[in-house]
Amino acid sequence: MKKNASKADIVSVAKLAGVSPATVSRAINHPDMVSPKTRKRIDTAIRNSGYIRNRAAQAMHGKRSATIGLVVPTVNYAIFADVVQSFNDEVSAHGFTLLLASHGYDLSLEYNVIRKLLEHRVDGVALIGLDHSPDSLLLLKKQQVPSLAIWNYSPESELSCIGVDNAEAGRCAAEHLLVLGHRRVGLVFPPTAENDRARTRLDAARRTLAAAGVEIAEEWCAETLYSLSQSKSVCTGILGRSSQPTALLCGNDIIAQGAVYAALRLGISVPRDLSIIGIGDFPGSSDMEPTLTTVRIPARRIGAAAARHMVTAISHGDPQAVTRMQLDVELMMRATTAPPRQP
Repeated sequence: MKKNASKADIVSVAKLAGVSPATVSRAINHPDMVSPKTRKRIDTAIRNSGYIRNRAAQAMHGKRSATIGLVVPTVNYAIFADVVQSFNDEVSAHGFTLLLASHGYDLSLEYNVIRKLLEHRVDGVALIGLDHSPDSLLLLKKQQVPSLAIWNYSPESELSCIGVDNAEAGRCAAEHLLVLGHRRVGLVFPPTAENDRARTRLDAARRTLAAAGVEIAEEWCAETLYSLSQSKSVCTGILGRSSQPTALLCGNDIIAQGAVYAALRLGISVPRDLSIIGIGDFPGSSDMEPTLTTVRIPARRIGAAAARHMVTAISHGDPQAVTRMQLDVELMMRATTAPPRQP
């Protein structure tokens, strides 16, 4: 089979559609300026010719690439699935393509990921959380590209931010256990060194419990990665001791699910003998048995609001302007928490 001598270009598309190259360009970049009938002919010509416009060349000439970069810590779990999906749906509706990248909870790698996205001339960069290296923040500032922190809110954020106050989430979870009457509380969280979400939640939970006079036994506290198997193993170790907590406050729903499985493995009844609360309200938390009590982070609303902000910043905004938006967390009372069993 003969190979085509060259790839289709805008001129060949114009010939197939019977219009000028300028009309093809308008149909691609400003479709509202071209009649539906003409757009249909051009679309057919593009499909038949296999034409792909060179966005890199457009970007080199000062035009937008119509791409937005989103950097997440991980794509392995459901933690960020809803926020990524809603962000993608919203930017796609405005004609942008999402470029998704991950740094594996290593902020030194995040810097390299951001550089790669900027080399591809993305029109904006969205990051998860507020922990970022000085080099990453300086790079975004120097490039004057619209940038945004998703998931977390802080009134002192250096970047524009749209999300929740994670201290409120940790406080809400702790207060729920206190209201139920728990005073023997364990804390199981992910590593906090480069994770401001986990660190802020944990600090707030500890302060709330301490203010109520609760002394937290260190043998009831542990770190675990975002892994069902590891969190199950870690919680099995806590619950297998002779002295046990009556409640576990977990840094996210994945860890809380692992705690439920650990309790079931040891024959501990949830919530009769042990209450468990998570943070996040991830997909599946309301469907497991027993259904998981958790503090909801409104991921889809955060993603959609962040996407709308990004599109506006790219199209009309000042890339150096800082916008901060806080969304509320919500306690989802389900079947894994109850008052402690009376001795």
